[in-house]
Amino acid sequence: MRKLIRSQRGFTLIELLVVIGILAALAGVVTLGVTRFIGRGQTEANCTDLHNVQTAAAACRVEVVSGRDTGTDCTSPTALRTGGYLLTNAKCTYTIDSEGRVTSQSCPGGQECAGVATGP
Repeated sequence: MRKLIRSQRGFTLIELLVVIGILAALAGVVTLGVTRFIGRGQTEANCTDLHNVQTAAAACRVEVVSGRDTGTDCTSPTALRTGGYLLTNAKCTYTIDSEGRVTSQSCPGGQECAGVATGP
């Protein structure tokens, strides 16, 4: 019985420290990768919001020109929301011209969204 107990040995302190070090290094690599993806996701979400604003303004403009909607100002984000064209607020600041195009945009971090009409 004593031989059995003496032959059962656990891990040494050095072995445990090596394993903990490897796990810490892996956790650091994973954290950096996830942080990069989260940042990219926020950028894409901001650009998607601007695309939605532009689509809502264009839809509003079509309704106003056709005469089906005469009470909505298609250049105002508040009017687009109350008119039912836009459901959420964008995190970016923007202006909309009378043609339903986003003429300026300012997103957190200074990003520019490709595919969003800007300028005249």
